[in-house]
Amino acid sequence: MIRVIPAIDIIDGKCVRLTRGDYSRQTTYDASPVDMVKRMVDSGLPHIHAVDLTGARLGRPSALGLLEKMAAVDGAVIEWGGGIKTDADMRDLFNAGATRGVIGSVAVRDPELFASWLGQYGGDSVVLGADLNDGKVAVDGWTASGEVTATELVERFLPEGLQEMIVTDISRDGMLAGPSFDLYAELMERFGQLKVIASGGVSGIADIERLAQMGVPAVIVGKALYEGRVTLRQLYDVSIC
Repeated sequence: MIRVIPAIDIIDGKCVRLTRGDYSRQTTYDASPVDMVKRMVDSGLPHIHAVDLTGARLGRPSALGLLEKMAAVDGAVIEWGGGIKTDADMRDLFNAGATRGVIGSVAVRDPELFASWLGQYGGDSVVLGADLNDGKVAVDGWTASGEVTATELVERFLPEGLQEMIVTDISRDGMLAGPSFDLYAELMERFGQLKVIASGGVSGIADIERLAQMGVPAVIVGKALYEGRVTLRQLYDVSIC
C-alpha cells in the first residue's frame, strides 16, 4: 500500500497548478484552498501537501493566515512549503498549524541552518524538498538551479537526522506523463533508510499502483486530481490513510 497525499499549490490565495514549475504557465482553479482541504478530509485523505508558490518566489512566507484557516479544518494534517528561510519563518509555520515544514532552498544554500532545524524539530517534522532540474536541486521556487544533487543532499543530512525527502522531477511536474520511476528506484536502492516521497507527473491510478509495487511509501498527487484524471474516491481506495 502507498499513502496518497493530495496537493494544494497556492498563488495569491488561489488553488493553481504550474507546468514544469513555470509561473507563466499557470492554471487557476475555482475551489478555494480551504474548501479543497475540507473536500480532501471528508474523502478520507487528511494528509495534505500545500505549497505557498508566491512565498517560494518572494523568498518569504506569504500565506500563513491562509495556512491557519486550512489547518483549522477538523482532521486536516498539513505539510507546508514555500519561502521558509529563517528561524522565525519556521516558528511561524508551526504556530500557524502546519505539522511539517518542507524545506528546499535553505538545505542547498544554508546547510548548517537546515541541519539545526532537523536537530530542533526532528526528522518527522522537517522534510527535505528536492525539486530536480536536470539532476540538480532547484531553488527559489524553481526559478534558479543549485549546484548539488539530491544524492549529495541526502548524504549530507542523513547523519543529521533526515528521515523523509519529497523528490520532484520538474520536467515531469504538471505534464501528466508519468513519474520518474527510475529516479525513485535508484534513490530507494541507495538510501534504504530514507522515506522517498514521489511527486510530479502522476497521470492516473496506474502510476500510483506502479509506485506502490515498487515500494514507494507515499506519492503526492496534484494536477491529475484537478484535471479529473483521478477522483478523491479513487485516491482513497488505493491509499493507506
